Amino acid sequence: MGQLGFSEMLMIFVIALLVFGPKKLPELGKSLGKGIREFKKATEELKSNWDDHVKDIAEPINDMKKDVHSMQQNLTADLYKHLDAGTPEQNPERIAASAATPATTEAHTETHGTSAPATESSTPKEHV
Repeated sequence: MGQLGFSEMLMIFVIALLVFGPKKLPELGKSLGKGIREFKKATEELKSNWDDHVKDIAEPINDMKKDVHSMQQNLTADLYKHLDAGTPEQNPERIAASAATPATTEAHTETHGTSAPATESSTPKEHV
């Protein structure tokens, strides 16, 4: 419903004048004004109360978000540290590679007839 124009307001005033009469119309206007004022006041109080409750709830939620985010970052960092460390107990491929390395090094030295230590590691490097 749109705004009331001048002609609509005039029509309402004429109908109210005919229904209530000229003596009751000022009292009716005064009570209508009080009612509108009270309604606005109650609406503002309700809105203020609502905003206070939202602020009270928003602060703990934001703290919880920060805690969850920091926990996620810590878990991610721990996971990457764990993957980078690659301990043999947790990485079966490394166990197989490290077990095969001494035998190939010994076989390599026997075929060439030298006992000089190898300068490069024959273990495969993992890609991160």
